[in-house]
Formats: sequence, C-alpha cells, structure tokens
Amino acid sequence: MDKKDPSPRAVPLSIVILAAGQGKRMKSELPKVLQPLAGRPLLKHVIEAAQALEPTATYVVYGHGGDRVREALKDEQVVWVLQAERLGTGHAVAQATPQIPDDHVVLVLYGDVPLISHATLAELLMLCGPKQISLLTVILDDPSGYGRVVRNGRDQVQKIVEQKDASKKELQIGECNTGVLAAPAKLLKKWLKSVGNDNSQGEYYLTDVIAMSVEDKIAVNPLVAQNVVEVLGVNDKVQLAEVETAYRRRVARGLMLGGVTVADPARLDVRGQVSYGADVFLDINVVLEGTVKLGNRVRVGPNCVIRNSEIGDDTELIAHSMIDSTVIGPNCIIGPFARTRPGARLERGVHIGNFVEVKNAHMGNDSKANHLAYVGDATVGERVNIGAGTIIANYDGVNKHRTTIENDVHTGSNSVLVAPITVGAGATIAAGSTVVKEVPAAKLTVARAKQVTIENWQRPAKTKK
Repeated sequence: MDKKDPSPRAVPLSIVILAAGQGKRMKSELPKVLQPLAGRPLLKHVIEAAQALEPTATYVVYGHGGDRVREALKDEQVVWVLQAERLGTGHAVAQATPQIPDDHVVLVLYGDVPLISHATLAELLMLCGPKQISLLTVILDDPSGYGRVVRNGRDQVQKIVEQKDASKKELQIGECNTGVLAAPAKLLKKWLKSVGNDNSQGEYYLTDVIAMSVEDKIAVNPLVAQNVVEVLGVNDKVQLAEVETAYRRRVARGLMLGGVTVADPARLDVRGQVSYGADVFLDINVVLEGTVKLGNRVRVGPNCVIRNSEIGDDTELIAHSMIDSTVIGPNCIIGPFARTRPGARLERGVHIGNFVEVKNAHMGNDSKANHLAYVGDATVGERVNIGAGTIIANYDGVNKHRTTIENDVHTGSNSVLVAPITVGAGATIAAGSTVVKEVPAAKLTVARAKQVTIENWQRPAKTKK
C-alpha cells in the first residue's frame, strides 16, 4: 500500500465500536456515550471518525441505555449489536465478529474515545496485514489505570497486562494500551474463542489476543500515538470537560491555520461544521453550532451565537446577537442584542439593531429595523424603515398570518401592524398607530385613538395603615 495515500485498501474493512458501558462515574441518567461533546454525543464523534475510513460496515456494540442510544443515533449508517451482559471488551467484540467475513480487517474503536484522528487510524491500518496486527499505544507520564504494553529485549510487543494484574515491575512501564487495534478477522475470531476470564476482574479481555498473536508468531506492529489527546477516554464529567477543551483547541487551531482570526482560541466553541472565506474575524465567546457558512471579511462580535446559518461577505455581527437558521446577505449590520429565528432571510445591506427580533421573514435590500422591533411572518421590501417599537402582530391565538410591506415604507415608532395586511409602496405609518386594514401606497396613515384630557382628575392615594 502507498503510504502517501492510505485510502485504497486491498482488504475490506469492518469497524467495531464498543459502546456498551454504563458510565457510573458520570453520575447521570444519560448513557455515557450520549454525553455531549461540542453539542453532539461522544459516540457520534467516533462514528464519524469510523465512517471517514469508508469501511464496508460499522458495528456498534451497545448495552446500557441501549434504546436511548439507538434512538439518539437512529439515522447513523451502522449495524447495532446488543451486548446483553457486560463481560468485558473481548466478549463485546465477539458479539459483532460473527457478522464479519473472514477476509476483512477488523478495527476496534471505543464510543468514549472521541478525538481519535483520521490520520492516526489510517496509519494504524497500514500496519495491519494478513499475518500482522497493529496496536495503538501511548506514552503517559502517569499511567495509572491503564493496561501496560510489555515488550521484550528486542523492543517487540509481547503482551498487555491490566493494571490490577500487573507486577510491580510492569507497573513501572509508561507505554499504555489505548484499546484501539486492527487485526485480520479470521485470526481475531480464533483468538476471541480462546480468551478466558481468569483475572482480577473476571472479564474477557480483548487485550489477551496480543499474547495469543505472539504465541502464533503473528507480528504485533505498535503505533505510538503522537498526541495524547487523541486517545483520551471519558469516564466522568471532569474528563468530559478536559476533552471538550482539547476539542475546542483543535478546532480553533484548524480555523486559524485556514486564515480565520480568532481573538482567543480558548473562548471559541464550534459545535458543528464551519466553512469560511478570507479574513474572517471571531471575537471572544463566539459559539458556532450546526452548519455555519461565513463569507469573506465577516466579523463576529463577542458573545454571539450562530446556528445553522449563512452570513454573507462584509457583514458584521455586533455583540450578544443570536442568529438561528438564517440567511444573511452581504454588507449587513446585525446587533447588538439582535435575534434572528428560523426562516429569516436578510438581503444586502440590511440593518437589524438592538433588541430586534426577526422570525420567518424576508427583508429586502437596504431595509432597516434598528431598535426594539418584532418582524414576524412578513415579506419586507427594499429600503423599508421599521421604526423603534414597531410590532408585526402575526398571531391571532390560533394561527399565524403574514404581512406584506412593500418598498420604501416607513413605520413610525410604537406602531402595530395587525396581520394579515399589505402596506403599499412608499407609505408612511404615523407613530403610535395600530393598523388593521390595508395601507394605501405613498400616503400617510394615522390610526390613533383621540387624545383626551380629563379635568379635575386626581390620582388615587394610598390609604395609611
């Protein structure tokens, strides 16, 4: 195989992801593999890493909270395999192997090890062959809790010993087992049948196949992980936070290497997929969720959240704005404290100011709503000015209704437009008006109650107790 391009494989690949653990240390009703990392379940990250390798099939061995796990990830293209009894990692893999053809390579991954990289896995697979297995190891300053990789005098891997079964000498070893390995399916099935549970845990360890392969004179090719972060497992909320920090750091680094200016990488959260143009700037505490597209020279101010949205070239989001399922065109100014909700579409040069909310509305070129307004279920033309305090009343208590505002309309402060109505082009609505009928084009419409002053009126006074 060409090491420069590990994607072509002569041998088909099956991937087994172990995801049956209960995760008692999480102290949560949510199964461990569904705990969120960057807004997605831990297991989702591992499935994505697996699918990037283009396997013939991906098997997920599940157990604790199985129905919830399957329901949460029901759209994933995986084969679900139940481990009814949790009898160890060897037993877990053995639940899936009967479905795997003998001529496949089997790669074993873990549902609570979410940061494993495609490059590392591709390199590991290159070290596996018909009479070779490959093992991913890691060097740790503090190996407590990990199985140790025992090598002989010629630096060849001989076995893996779990910490509870290790001798004092073996406990001094710093090279640890990550659990991730690749092996020919036919050989792996044979070894799993011979794995016993004569150990301190009374479990069937997958790691026992390493010693069996050595005994069968099958080469064990170790690969030492270059980045410890890749093999970090998640067993409690402290480790979950540590992995989240590592994930943020990795994603921010990728964005910066791609040309994005990130004010503080430690205060950027990316919880999805981001595409971007040139000279994008992200200030502190920005959160990007789902699928986000940022055009050239987009500037995102502090404490903004963008979810499943597209932001056009040269648009600026000012501090504390929330953009959700919205398409924003070029040269717009949004915020501060603005909110756009699903179905909003803002064309070129739109201004949305402080405490303005736009929902399921289309605003044409150069239209503005700069202060304290609600634009819901509306079609707004070009060069419209929506005055401070204007409300489009779209809901009658049962149904939503749509309002059409044509080009060059101005609405005065504290106006209410009661849908469904049409406001004609060039119309002006006087401040304080409540409009319930069609507004004619190019005219001033006033809809206020008559102002009355009551003579000799006195404000009620509180009764002294």
